[in-house]
Amino acid sequence: MVIEKIETFILKDKLSKSFFFSQWEYSERCICVVKVTASDGTYGWGEGYGPATVLEAGIKLLAPFVIGENALQNEVVWNKMYRKTLDFARRGILVASMSAIDIAIWDLKGKILGLPVSTLLGGAHRNRVQPYATGLYFTDHSNPSKDFEEEAKLYISQGFKAMKMKVGLGIKADVENVAKMRNVIGPDIKLMVDSNHAYTLREATELARKIEQYDIGWFEEPLSPEFYEQYSELRQKTSIPISGGECEYLRFGFQQLIQNKSVDIIQPDICASGGLTEAKRISAIASANGVDIVPHTWGTSIGIHVALHFISNIESVPGRMYQPDFLMEYDQTENGLREKLTFPSIEMKDGFIAVPDRPGLGIDVNEDVLKEFSEK
Repeated sequence: MVIEKIETFILKDKLSKSFFFSQWEYSERCICVVKVTASDGTYGWGEGYGPATVLEAGIKLLAPFVIGENALQNEVVWNKMYRKTLDFARRGILVASMSAIDIAIWDLKGKILGLPVSTLLGGAHRNRVQPYATGLYFTDHSNPSKDFEEEAKLYISQGFKAMKMKVGLGIKADVENVAKMRNVIGPDIKLMVDSNHAYTLREATELARKIEQYDIGWFEEPLSPEFYEQYSELRQKTSIPISGGECEYLRFGFQQLIQNKSVDIIQPDICASGGLTEAKRISAIASANGVDIVPHTWGTSIGIHVALHFISNIESVPGRMYQPDFLMEYDQTENGLREKLTFPSIEMKDGFIAVPDRPGLGIDVNEDVLKEFSEK
């Protein structure tokens, strides 16, 4: 059973209303997905996280190393891609291209064997995952947080027990918005903040200290990802857990993040940091160092299902009779690709999403929707 064909699709979805955060503004979703087909016609789907056209070029560069390989030997295929590109692609977009192919091969492998990806990873320690709502982006330049209250109340009505809001407008505005959100959602909903590396160490320290009183679950990407030592210093200056890692690649990047004691929580994007094959290794490093892991997700529902299977397989450290619920990022901003591309659709029940028990990732792509978004 060999890999016979690799196809890429660039999908675009124009937003009805743009939104922004500390770095830039979104007016369109543009995502690259990949289909890997074996010699018997069985196929798997993957996606990469990053600029879609560059991802597509990376996947096309990698394709000759993958075609003809055994579809069941995902680690062998992964290592071949890695070794062939090591001299010029230890980080960044080509690793994300590798990730997309790797994910598709895991999906393909599961379908060939008739097993869910969670089983291939070693088994599901839990059959459901608690999603947190990622949203509360800025929507109006004259009044960036004007929609926050309505949006937060919507998430609560949908059953979310946790949500993450954007900060990065400046310390005064951020403190006001965090205080407002805690007042709106009450004391029982978990609240996290994300600045998308907007601040210096001095600024992040000041902001963290001022919002500690609002029971913040974590402060995500407070600083630029290059400053490992500053992350470590910030951790010593606040009681808020510090998280980061969506800009890291491969186990080596996360080893550096953890060795520097930079974060309490690592957040690898499986669609960028090396795929499921590498995510297992990253998880082992985190476990060996007592660091929590909550994957970053952004894109189509393919990536969400990847995270579901991966989180189901994470071991609890320390182990105990009553385990905590494991969190998964569940982006709630406008995204037709997330809502329409795959089936069956994602369902949240009683604040949880079930881990699929169907073969592979447990989903398939609607070819009509694929064509629709490919032509936009």
